[in-house]
Amino acid sequence: MQTKSYAVQSATTPLAPFSLQRRNLGEHDVDIEILYCGVCHSDIHTVRNEWQGTNYPCVPGHEIIGRITKVGSRVSKFKEGDIAGVGCMVDSCRICECCKKDLEQFCEQEATFTFNSPDKAMGGSTFGGYSDRIVVDEAFVLHIPKNLPLAATAPLLCAGITTYSPLRHHNVSKGQKVGIVGLGGLGHMGVKLAKAMGAHVVVFTHTLAKVGDAIRVGADEVVNSNNPEEMRNHLNSFHFILDAVAAEHDINAYLVLLKLDGTLTQVGLPETPIPIQVGNLVYGRHAFTGSLIGGIKETQEMLDFCGEHQITADIELIPIQKINEAYDRVVNDDVRYRFVIDMASLKEAVSNE
Repeated sequence: MQTKSYAVQSATTPLAPFSLQRRNLGEHDVDIEILYCGVCHSDIHTVRNEWQGTNYPCVPGHEIIGRITKVGSRVSKFKEGDIAGVGCMVDSCRICECCKKDLEQFCEQEATFTFNSPDKAMGGSTFGGYSDRIVVDEAFVLHIPKNLPLAATAPLLCAGITTYSPLRHHNVSKGQKVGIVGLGGLGHMGVKLAKAMGAHVVVFTHTLAKVGDAIRVGADEVVNSNNPEEMRNHLNSFHFILDAVAAEHDINAYLVLLKLDGTLTQVGLPETPIPIQVGNLVYGRHAFTGSLIGGIKETQEMLDFCGEHQITADIELIPIQKINEAYDRVVNDDVRYRFVIDMASLKEAVSNE
């Protein structure tokens, strides 16, 4: 099935129109017309080969919202016309211990990610959501709450589950004090979700221009992370801290803010190793952990939770013609707080080539 998309041909070339081949509809597959696709910083890292291992051509995008146009003969969970989502994964081995526990992201045979992953069906690499359609096994397709605006829901499929999963895993709940380090694409979702779980939410940022935004999205307090006195005022007081910063920073400044048995979970991925003073773990029995997106079952749980609490991302909707400019703006922290591509613009972009 011939499909229009935007792709890069190398680490140094811009995203541009590209024609790719999608697989024919299998008996368990659904064919999705893509309406919106979120722009994740991991798209940029992959496109520019900053994590190494990118296969070109590369079609990024794993925050997909679309309409199902066809279903396979044995599909039972969806029907034509349904609005559906596809997140970071499109398959896994399904038989390993992790998959049986609904933790497909940790598949022992390696999950098939939505783009730049070995494509079991077509060979080569998977192609993502910067395209007009995608064919996915229904087991990796998600139901979208009907009350949520579709464009602003797209980032939930990565930013939403990336922050929801550790908050839920560590049992964040009413009466707890929770810190969110960094108010960006991940951080602003962490604030909204932790607040909806009943926590007292404190945002740490060194960008004072974001203070108003932090309060608007649900923070109870905002701390200037560059102000030692403000930081000291919160020593030994947090049940849980979610660190969404992907740049080099001092993690020890946050570990000392944890209560006895408190946990700091890292979801941002700094390029260089983070030095940790072990004493900051030993004294207070603190835990420093990481988290990676979430399984399909938990992602659906997150979407349902967001539907119940009317939570979506703060977005800037763009046509695909502005995607290269958007990438530069993300790198320069010039977006509040996620870009989402209106995929209706793809037809015009390709026809003008």
